[in-house]
Amino acid sequence: MRFGLFIPQGWRLDLVGIDPADQWSTMSGLASRADTGPWDSIWVYDHFHTVPVATHEATHEAWTLMSAFAATTERIKLGQMCTAMSYRNPAYLAKVAATVDLISGGRTQMGIGAGWYEHEWRAYGYGFPPPGERLGRLEEGVQILQQAWRDGVSTLDGKYYQVDGAICEPKPLQDGGLPLWLAGGGEKRTLKIAAKYAQYTNFDGTFEGFAHKSDVLKQHCAEVGTDFDAITRSANYNIAIGETATDVQWKLDEVRRRYAAHAPIEESDATMGAFYGMPGVGTPSEIVDNLTKLEAQGMTYAICYFPELAYDTTGLELFEREVISAFS
Repeated sequence: MRFGLFIPQGWRLDLVGIDPADQWSTMSGLASRADTGPWDSIWVYDHFHTVPVATHEATHEAWTLMSAFAATTERIKLGQMCTAMSYRNPAYLAKVAATVDLISGGRTQMGIGAGWYEHEWRAYGYGFPPPGERLGRLEEGVQILQQAWRDGVSTLDGKYYQVDGAICEPKPLQDGGLPLWLAGGGEKRTLKIAAKYAQYTNFDGTFEGFAHKSDVLKQHCAEVGTDFDAITRSANYNIAIGETATDVQWKLDEVRRRYAAHAPIEESDATMGAFYGMPGVGTPSEIVDNLTKLEAQGMTYAICYFPELAYDTTGLELFEREVISAFS
């Protein structure tokens, strides 16, 4: 199993209290630490407004961070979970990503999805198209990305996007372009798009959810003629780790307090539902047991989010020492 690490960028209220002048050094320091550690990749989210509600706390832009991390790290892969296709013209996005790949020396990956956060869509003037249109844009955009990276030029007269000889030179350093991580678990269209185009998927990481989505993806692969086993299946995990159950509960209480200070209690409690009882929450032995069971189901890439990372790295250190080492 390989492991990715989310770098705090503010979206999940994880830079609160840190002066804006110090936020880049916080993020870059954690990225550099991961670069010399056991992590395969670092990740950021492609969002503009905080969750669980929009606030005026920091949310740093994903592709700007990609470029910065590309220039300040040496080994680790770089990803976004996940770029919303409709936030940027896909021919332009192909060009941006190709440049970042060159800066990184061929370490950049493309997490891509249809997008979902209605508040920021409308605030930024993108409207909020129905799911069918967002997914249509995703599929057309993926075709443009792959064509641009493969051929150095893209042309598509689609329903949603029209590009005519859009040049993408120089192409990415990686042969064939950036690896595509199709994120989302929509069973009728998202997973079918993933079956057709993706090298990686990212969906529900619970025991039952992962098994079910994997079965759906496998069916789509059979329908479109893709080798199911050639697609790496990943999932995201919120991590609250401690030596004892008491330590774990203290971590959870701290996260809840931070959310409650900036969001209504109903939204804060709903957000905590993504932690309680989830596979990444527990003592090291409990988390190892959970991930081992998931690995047996085919989940071979865990992308981990530590909500306290900008302030405290002891949980990260414990995870590296006793969880990642168990899968070495």
